[in-house]
Amino acid sequence: MSATIYDVAREAGVSMATVSRVVNGNPNVKPTTRKKVSEAIKRLGYRPNAVARGLASKKTTTVGVIIPDISSVFFSELARGIEDIATMYKYNIILCNSDQNKDKEIRLIQTLLGKQVDGIVFMGGKIAEEHIEEFKQSSVPIVLAATVDEQNQIPSVNIDYEQAVFEAVSHLIETGHREIGFINGPLEVPINGKYKLNGYKRALAEHDIPFDETLLSVGDYTYESGKEATEQFLNQEVKPTAIFVDSDEMAIGAIHEIQDEGKKVPNDIEVISSENTRLVQMVRPTLSSIAEPTYDIGAVAMRLLTKLMNNEKVESSTVVLPHRIDFRNSTK
Repeated sequence: MSATIYDVAREAGVSMATVSRVVNGNPNVKPTTRKKVSEAIKRLGYRPNAVARGLASKKTTTVGVIIPDISSVFFSELARGIEDIATMYKYNIILCNSDQNKDKEIRLIQTLLGKQVDGIVFMGGKIAEEHIEEFKQSSVPIVLAATVDEQNQIPSVNIDYEQAVFEAVSHLIETGHREIGFINGPLEVPINGKYKLNGYKRALAEHDIPFDETLLSVGDYTYESGKEATEQFLNQEVKPTAIFVDSDEMAIGAIHEIQDEGKKVPNDIEVISSENTRLVQMVRPTLSSIAEPTYDIGAVAMRLLTKLMNNEKVESSTVVLPHRIDFRNSTK
């Protein structure tokens, strides 16, 4: 059987309270006593029971993280930001993959709360009423990362998606393009169907260019959907001379389809992406992209959660981080 705190106390000749103080890093322990307890812990192979400690303190120092797709470069970079800050503040992570499925998301929220996590960072698509109800009933704080709550009830960390797309499309217009394709993500996700689409339409309107539905295509963030959307654009009557794409992976699919059709990027068609993950440097030509501070979104979301969990002062529970556009060789 594994050693208990009682075994360590008996081995070291001290009280269980003293062993607890040593394990928890309490400074009010004599160095000689700390050394004696530490040696006993090592000899016996004692490991503190996190569940028991959580029951005593009513905290498990564990945070649940719900992510739509762990294989996504964007979300994996965001999760790295969460994990680094969690480690800094001595929290453990339970990482859950939701496949952006509402029923699975609800089930994961309930499961994590059942495991007595101290808080949750949630990344998903559309925040439905069912999500809001679960969040409201939660006894622990929840923070959204790269996810928009249109009712603005849940603490969140994002960028200004509408303004970012407006700036990217405006740049293409101001460099001479009028037929600009847009490969968006699923429109039921508010970030795409509301904010990013509004940014695209606003850029066109402010430059007196009518919106053309044939230049809008919806993908699912994958390489294949980027290729398919671009093939559709190149086979229709009104062909784009530039394309804005909602994700780096879809943008790489778009570039490859353009090249497969015997055309060149950027000489024949320019491409700008969103996300700015490490993929932008792996394609040729390198990809111009809206630089979302992906790592920082995760890091700030986790730091906001630590403040809420510890009842620290929070200036604003809705955080909008700055963005920029990094121009590379897929644009002129």
